[in-house]
Amino acid sequence: MSVCVKCGKALTYNEIGAYRKFVNRGAKDFLCKECLAKRLGISPERIDQKIEEFKLQGCTLFV
Repeated sequence: MSVCVKCGKALTYNEIGAYRKFVNRGAKDFLCKECLAKRLGISPERIDQKIEEFKLQGCTLFV
């Protein structure tokens, strides 16, 4: 099980996918959605919107 390197929260498959999509495709350490949103300067809701868009496009990083 992966956890956020900043806050220690357990990560979902989609949170790992979002980190890989937005930051580093080959990452081994990840941030949760909330910490990633802070790093990127956007809202967690915007990350959810982008995940849905990528899923519709067939991106395999998300379920």
